[in-house]
Amino acid sequence: MGEARLTSADIDRNAAKTAQAPRARQAPQDRQPAKADATAKDGAKGAAKDTARDADGKKDEGGGRGSVRSRRSAAFAVWYLRAVTFVNFLSAVWVSLGQDLRRHNTEDFYTPYLLTAGFASGLFSLLLAVTMGRRKRAAWILNLVLAGLLLMAFAVAAFAPCTGGELDVCYPEFRDHTQNWVSLVLTASFVGALLLGRKEFYAKGDRSNPKLATAVAAVGLLVTSLLAALIVGAANTDPDASKATFLARWRYGAMRLITLDPDARDYAAITTPAWVDVVINVMSMVLLLAVLLAAFRSRRAVDPITEEDEEKLRALLARQGDRDSLGYFALRREKSVIWSPTGKAAVTYRVVGGVSLASGDPIGDPEAWPGAIDPWLAEAREHGWVPAVMGASEEAGQIYARHGLDALELGDEAIVETAEFTLEGRAMRTVRQAFNRVKRAGYGVRIRRHADIPAEEMAELVRRADDWRDGATERGFSMALGRLGDPADGQCVMLECTDGNGDLRALLSFVPWGPKGLSLDLMRRDRDSENGLMEFMVIELLERSKEIGVTQVSLNFAMFRSVFERGSKLGAGPVLRMWRSLLSFFSRWWQIESLYRANAKYRPIWEPRFMLFEKSSDLLRIGIAAGRAEGFLEAPGLPKWLNRRHLETNR
Repeated sequence: MGEARLTSADIDRNAAKTAQAPRARQAPQDRQPAKADATAKDGAKGAAKDTARDADGKKDEGGGRGSVRSRRSAAFAVWYLRAVTFVNFLSAVWVSLGQDLRRHNTEDFYTPYLLTAGFASGLFSLLLAVTMGRRKRAAWILNLVLAGLLLMAFAVAAFAPCTGGELDVCYPEFRDHTQNWVSLVLTASFVGALLLGRKEFYAKGDRSNPKLATAVAAVGLLVTSLLAALIVGAANTDPDASKATFLARWRYGAMRLITLDPDARDYAAITTPAWVDVVINVMSMVLLLAVLLAAFRSRRAVDPITEEDEEKLRALLARQGDRDSLGYFALRREKSVIWSPTGKAAVTYRVVGGVSLASGDPIGDPEAWPGAIDPWLAEAREHGWVPAVMGASEEAGQIYARHGLDALELGDEAIVETAEFTLEGRAMRTVRQAFNRVKRAGYGVRIRRHADIPAEEMAELVRRADDWRDGATERGFSMALGRLGDPADGQCVMLECTDGNGDLRALLSFVPWGPKGLSLDLMRRDRDSENGLMEFMVIELLERSKEIGVTQVSLNFAMFRSVFERGSKLGAGPVLRMWRSLLSFFSRWWQIESLYRANAKYRPIWEPRFMLFEKSSDLLRIGIAAGRAEGFLEAPGLPKWLNRRHLETNR
């Protein structure tokens, strides 16, 4: 057998297992010593499976976090809120159902917790259902308080004895209706599910949420009440309207915002049309939703990469950087980093819209990756973030899959081996002609490392790159560095293309990919320059790669590349052809097919890239977060100066 030695990967995995008790079902093969022989692995796998099974059995027997009873109770509470939301919205659009539901919620009839016809109640229950589904602790507390108070009222009405005294709370009419007993049982079931599943609602909010919610409530109530007072004053139809002071109108608006139905006797000189009350009630609901959103929002501010983190990441890239062409983009300074216990692996990510968005593969030794992935997932769950990975390789995708993430192929990365690239042959005729046409027009390319460019020249290059940018916002996240000219990026490579007069017309910047590779980072050109300039510069780099010791170059990422390739072949099925036609249609606005065609002309090696996610229901949210991170979408309502607009030049 030989001696089984403990590797850094085992240290990372054991530390992660100790910190994360609920992860007892982690794939057994991840826990084995990397250098043990096959027989030892098989025996250890069986033992690990037995251990995991025992651990799961112990958890299932009790009521702790991760037990079957706890999970099912939490699921019941969430699905109860979803069902109530569906009925509330349905009753709002289905008039007869809404009227029937309202009849069962008047006088001595009572409906279960949150079951009330209308869009406002539907929005309120929807917000609670979503936040409960994200395991927010604050949402659990709010539901427990509201449902608990309602249950206490039901219990008193149903079981309090009739004594006839001054403090008699007897409510015999409540007991005469079967509907009320059904409402009591459903509300009690919901409260019981909350209590049994309490450990499943562990996600923390931002520490500033209570203060923010209080500020939103105070400022919002002041603004909406003043606005309500102005509306009431303008629409007051009472004969004695002139006697209604501004203070009285303000009180009326504030009371309608809070109670929705103020006592008309207290406001004798105020009579408003029905639409005024509706508008004020809508403002009240909007204010309530704003307060709840502020109270339940996920933590947003995460400590960005520090100088020490960056030094450690650069050290890992120096040892393992040739494994992933996107590795250098982990040094984006807006990202955060989580390390494995041994410090031999790290996951870099950014939190956008409640999504913890990692990009590329983890940095460092693949055997130590699980030690960094586990704490990253644990942090996401702790704060109620949705974990997702953009642009992972197949190797990383398999390891992420062992940690419970599902994979979806996004497209392919174009990689060119410089030794195999040639312009010769019939297949390269069109590319060769375009290259020669630009060259005859007098264009030339200068190739330098960033460290070899004087500071004054670099500043001018950065200025020109900003001027030539397409759009107001600097784009890129998973495959862009987001800065240019930083002294720490001295090994990056700059391509400067000049015309026959020596004027700068285009720029290309590449980041290092290990010691002998480059990965495309930045493409900028003057719109008035010759067509085909970018292709000319790429070919110049490939043909002169020996000057800078480069053997492989990673070019653009082609999304859904396989669809365009297979959909154009003879015998492609109708579904594939329809999918290809749909993507071609959207390519009119987004560079989907054009990127594939632009990369294919170099006859590259296609390496698939994947998106990793936990639940398919989160795909839309992940897509929006990725669009925001890449710079294609902006948060609504924010002024332009709050969005990232220019290339960074240094820390």
